[in-house]
Amino acid sequence: MKHKISLLLTLAAFLVLGVSCHQGNDTPATSPEESLKALDAKIYKHPKDADLLYERAQIYMELHRVNDAIADLSRAVTFVPKKIEYHLLLADAYFSNGDVEHAYGSLRTALDLDPDNDEAILKMGEIAYYSRDYDRAMESLGKVTAKDPNNRTALFMKAFIYKETGDTANAVVLLRKVCDLYPQYDPAFEELGILYATRHDALALDYLNTAIQINPQSTSALYALAMFHQETGKPEQAEELYKQILDINPNHKEAWHNRGYIQLFVYGDTEVAIDYFSRALQCDPSFIEALANRGCAYELDGNKEKALADFRAALDLDHTFQPAIDGINRLK
Repeated sequence: MKHKISLLLTLAAFLVLGVSCHQGNDTPATSPEESLKALDAKIYKHPKDADLLYERAQIYMELHRVNDAIADLSRAVTFVPKKIEYHLLLADAYFSNGDVEHAYGSLRTALDLDPDNDEAILKMGEIAYYSRDYDRAMESLGKVTAKDPNNRTALFMKAFIYKETGDTANAVVLLRKVCDLYPQYDPAFEELGILYATRHDALALDYLNTAIQINPQSTSALYALAMFHQETGKPEQAEELYKQILDINPNHKEAWHNRGYIQLFVYGDTEVAIDYFSRALQCDPSFIEALANRGCAYELDGNKEKALADFRAALDLDHTFQPAIDGINRLK
């Protein structure tokens, strides 16, 4: 019943979608809230100034106020319909809101204005990828790499598509290329490590350790390395890495859970295991694997009532969850 999670990198790891607030070169840095207040005053005086609306939309995006960003950008493109950057940011905003259709629409408008705009083409590929429209994604990404064979984002995303469609050989080839071209780009080393880890290949250690050397705060790389050690029979090394993760992020539920798993099923320490599973559940009360494994810990500790409570709580989340069903059947 060991918990496994997807080690796919998060969206922020390699997307060009998304923006940060623009700061002028000779303007002292201010907080987004202060910048927003100043822009509100300017827009009140000049409500049809598209550049001001665009600038405020950037700040709204930084503050995760996506609907406000969409409202400003929709006005901006009405006033000045031929500025590509407005349509690109509007695509970002729609995509952030889960509105793929309108995101595509904004990108198509940008490409109507400039059919060779690499950023728009790349964003089309990214949206297609996250929509699992891999053929369309590869078509867009191929246009980018045809012009720039070393485009990092396009190569990296192509590697993900190969990985998800089962072509790990081509995924490895592209990831190695990215590593060679961009030796400080830790996500590529991390993903190579993950691919080798799925084969229990010791090369995983080299790539994951390199990723961690580049970015010591990468909890995803640390977690992948910990899982590799855990699954290859080295619980002590895994435990140390989980501790490092929790030093960086005390709310990393998987690290708490896996520490509990090691304590329960490797060392047989039910008391410590229950504590760690409970900490995982404090991070996420719907963490079904933690519930089921804490139920196992209570069961092994002789606390039938609490074990049944956890197994039943797991079934409330998913009535087909077999470990909880098995646990209840054992305690009947």
